[in-house]
Amino acid sequence: MADRQHGDIGHNAHRLRVDTLVRLRWLAVIGQSVTVAGVHFGLEFPLPFGACFLVIACSALLNIGLRIRYPVSVRLDAGLASLILGYDILQLSLLLFLTGGLQNPFAILVLAPVMISATALTPWRTLLLGVFALLLTTALAFVHFPLPWFPGESLVLPLPYIIGIWVAIQLGLGFTGVYAWRVADEARQLAHALSATELVLEREQHLSQLDGLAAAAAHELGTPLATIALVVRELDRTAGPDHPMAEDLTLLREQVGRCRDILAKLTSLSTDDAGPLGRLSLMHLIEEIAGPQRGFEVPITITRDGEGPEPFIARNPGLIYGLGNIIDNAVDYARSNVQIEARWTADKVSLTIRDDGPGFASDVLLRLGEPYVTTRGAERRGIVRRSRDDNAEGHGLGVFIAKTLIERSGADIVWTNVPSPERGALVKVTWPRHAFEHSAKPNLRATGAGETLSDDEHLS
Repeated sequence: MADRQHGDIGHNAHRLRVDTLVRLRWLAVIGQSVTVAGVHFGLEFPLPFGACFLVIACSALLNIGLRIRYPVSVRLDAGLASLILGYDILQLSLLLFLTGGLQNPFAILVLAPVMISATALTPWRTLLLGVFALLLTTALAFVHFPLPWFPGESLVLPLPYIIGIWVAIQLGLGFTGVYAWRVADEARQLAHALSATELVLEREQHLSQLDGLAAAAAHELGTPLATIALVVRELDRTAGPDHPMAEDLTLLREQVGRCRDILAKLTSLSTDDAGPLGRLSLMHLIEEIAGPQRGFEVPITITRDGEGPEPFIARNPGLIYGLGNIIDNAVDYARSNVQIEARWTADKVSLTIRDDGPGFASDVLLRLGEPYVTTRGAERRGIVRRSRDDNAEGHGLGVFIAKTLIERSGADIVWTNVPSPERGALVKVTWPRHAFEHSAKPNLRATGAGETLSDDEHLS
């Protein structure tokens, strides 16, 4: 279902709503009508008034037809939306043809349909519309009715000026089209990445909520189990020790007691006294996120150093997923070692994750943390990955999701490379201590500072 939802988002990203096109066209119809009427009746300039309003009426009829044919909220197929925008370019070109061609100051409005296409449709459809607009504006530079002007007078602009207008329109088509597409594409990528983040977090949250569901089930089962225990006790009292069913009743009573003990344990999973299931020390947190990566040939060395008691944190599935993703990347690209350094003071808690691989590429480092900026691929980092799926090609969402989830916990994250002459990638995550320990109670034994754990020394 998650994949289908993600696919729906991507499918609808390049579809225009009927209501959007209809509203924009009504705005164009009103503007064109007011302009033509103002020039004809207000300025009293001669122009083919009937032909102009016939062209405008065609747009109004198209709007009415779209309203009748489609519900307001429906999204048009990209092909149909392209045809409608192409019609808008043609309709405006016909009006310009009747009112002076490129000499008409409203010729610049031919950019509007192309810009709308750039924000919602695929680049190649926008390119086709841009070429269509280029051809029509080129024809309008040479073939058109005279520009409406004072009666008995005519205004003819010199050819170099017309060529300058034509060049300006073409540059406007290219610049606004590319600019609008880049802005809209970044917005779409961000929306897709946030959707993927929410899906990942939802999956992790389901695991963390199992203790609450177990407690709810234990609570619901408590009443019928108490009734069963009462009935068994009454039957045992009535039958007496010499009854043929005495042994069976005793066994039943013992099993009821066992069920009550199990339900009591399930209930305790959601309480504040859940122990290591509910809260983790900093070192236990590191061991939990580093543990799944120990199966590869790259050793992980954990170093700790702190002032005062070790900090504790409430279990956070999103934070565990995000930190685990960073360590997974470090193990993937490390040559011989991954180092995790934990430090804490009275004010701050920090984790530094460092590998001895080739480090981040300079072009990636500047944009790392944005959606769809990937560090995957042998051509990017120059080595073979040690991923669980060697055929997987990253889409750039892993780091974005990790960054989003870690920052939700109140941390700042810095991506950089190890200073020369050494090599490797370095990621530093820093929390204010009060944010790290938010809602956590130090109910576990604090470990000492200044110790180093090798790959073979696991926390119990």
